[in-house]
Amino acid sequence: MANLCPPLSAGEDTFELHSLQLELEAVEKQIQELLVRQTELREQRAALESSRVSIQRDTNTLTTSTPCASLPRSRAPWTRSSQVSFTPAPGHHGPWVQQQRKTRARPRPRTSPPPPPPVFEISTRNRFAPLRETERDAVIVGDSIVRYVRATLAKGKVHTHCFPGARVLDVSAQIPAILKDGESVGAIVLHAGVNDIRLRQTEVLKRDFSSLIETVRSTSPATRIIVSGPLPTYRRGHERLFRADGLHPSRVGAELLSDNISRTLRSI
Repeated sequence: MANLCPPLSAGEDTFELHSLQLELEAVEKQIQELLVRQTELREQRAALESSRVSIQRDTNTLTTSTPCASLPRSRAPWTRSSQVSFTPAPGHHGPWVQQQRKTRARPRPRTSPPPPPPVFEISTRNRFAPLRETERDAVIVGDSIVRYVRATLAKGKVHTHCFPGARVLDVSAQIPAILKDGESVGAIVLHAGVNDIRLRQTEVLKRDFSSLIETVRSTSPATRIIVSGPLPTYRRGHERLFRADGLHPSRVGAELLSDNISRTLRSI
């Protein structure tokens, strides 16, 4: 069954006619511009041909009208060469003939080899290195306390790595994978210890934090280390900063912690 196209309405006809009119005007404008350009090129070609003919005519005139001047011969007195001797012609008695002695060819002067080309030292220092250093990113690594922390930098990004239930040594075990590209990380914020305080082992917690810091330094020596937390426990009058469990920060508390970390990162 053949496809039937519905007839165009009056508005569509007018729009299509207007579009064709605009396209026709554009084509006519291009034709006029091409005609003008054609006229200019023809004038340039005629001028060049006229100039070439004039130059050739002048050259022919100079060639035919310039007389050939003969060089004056030198009238210096003729001297007999010391290398010329007169010997009788071999095989018969006759007049003396002039014989030229063979002379050794003079050795050509030796020329020293050309000096070697100058060696230019090319600097391989990356001139964009200072710019890259100012735009290095930062990371936040911690337990569930940093789940909703969103810090910012003036230049660069801040990435948050949250490990719920992690202790200090658990965070330390994740450092090599997080800092595998240490050149792009300018600072690291370590927020851990809330799950270690419950054990009430202060000396063990100190030793674990020292091990965490050493792991960061050995993995990325150029990265700056910032230790954050643990947060203080729930207190009366600060209910809006904590959730119902009294441990994890609320939305307001997470924003406050994010602002504090952002100010610290921007100050270093």
